[in-house]
Amino acid sequence: MRYRIERDSLGERQVPAEAYYGIETLRGKENFEITKRGICRQLIKALAIVKKAAAKANIDAGNISEKVGKAIMLACDEILNGRLHGQFVTDLIQGGAGTSINMNANEVIANRANELLGGRKGDYDFVHPNDHVNFGQSTSDVIQTAGKIAVVKQLKKLQVELKKLYNSYLDKAEEFKDVIKTGRTHLQEALPITLGQEFYAYASALNRDIKRIDTAIDALLEVNLGGTAIGTGLNANEKYCKKVILHLSKFSGEDVRIAKNLIDATRNLDAFGYASSMLKLLAIDLSKTASDLRLMASSGPNGFNEIILPNVQPGSSIMPGKFNPVIPEVVNQVCFYVMGLDVTVTKAIEAGQLELNVFEPLILMSLFEEITTLRRAARTFNNLAITDLKV
Repeated sequence: MRYRIERDSLGERQVPAEAYYGIETLRGKENFEITKRGICRQLIKALAIVKKAAAKANIDAGNISEKVGKAIMLACDEILNGRLHGQFVTDLIQGGAGTSINMNANEVIANRANELLGGRKGDYDFVHPNDHVNFGQSTSDVIQTAGKIAVVKQLKKLQVELKKLYNSYLDKAEEFKDVIKTGRTHLQEALPITLGQEFYAYASALNRDIKRIDTAIDALLEVNLGGTAIGTGLNANEKYCKKVILHLSKFSGEDVRIAKNLIDATRNLDAFGYASSMLKLLAIDLSKTASDLRLMASSGPNGFNEIILPNVQPGSSIMPGKFNPVIPEVVNQVCFYVMGLDVTVTKAIEAGQLELNVFEPLILMSLFEEITTLRRAARTFNNLAITDLKV
């Protein structure tokens, strides 16, 4: 393998010659081999959106030349189109509040922009990671803003699956509207109810969850970009700050707005906590529904025998012909996992000190995990349990 020499305040390092990342990314990659899991695709794209918006705002404000700014923007467009994602190599859990993630983006974009201008990777003759790509920014406002955009995009994907599940609940409610069964309290027989009424109740609860996610999205669209390191806006001039939010809204396709108090917005991450709480409530409701279905599907002379869940796999290695409610079971487990991740998010937000919360990488990783597993669980629950459920 061929190498190039790059230098930083700690000295020199050999960086793979073909790498678009640089010395600071390399140090971060080596220092934080924790999960062995890289930055998710949605966060990579959100970083490119932030850097593209910043470059355009810096052109408008006269902070960087149009030639340099357009090269940066073109490099960001390539990332948004799926190129160079393999060059984002730092672990998502890391010290430094995400500095390695931010520098990974700065170096990849700078090196690609240099190539576009006729330069070589690692020389930074035309475009510098800090002086151009990161101009008017800090890890404190870049990572939080990119994180919020990434979470919003993922929450909207989750809502798509939840709405499909909601419609399936409504379909079952209509299908079973005349099916009378025993209602139970304390697991004892109580009053009659229809199975359709129960499915309308599941749909009603899920509809509340979908609406709660809307409120979480709205809170996340308030960002601190322009606040730089601690919210005071050091190194970000007024024209840049006004323009960068406009460009961020345009490039992200989201109704992004600047926080009223940038110092508050930089030090307090309660919007992430609110989103996690809404996901926890969703998990509670989904788990309750899954547990209900498991009880109603219990078979044999000692079971409830009220519904039949689709048989998707043999249920035993010792009892031929046995089938288990494996889909509701996996939904339960996902929901337990999400509830635990919400505790992690809560602790990480509470533990932030003074002007900056250094635990943002863990907060983002936990939120991404909550959203992704719930989205997949909702899709699996709908397709393999609810759609073909019979009375």
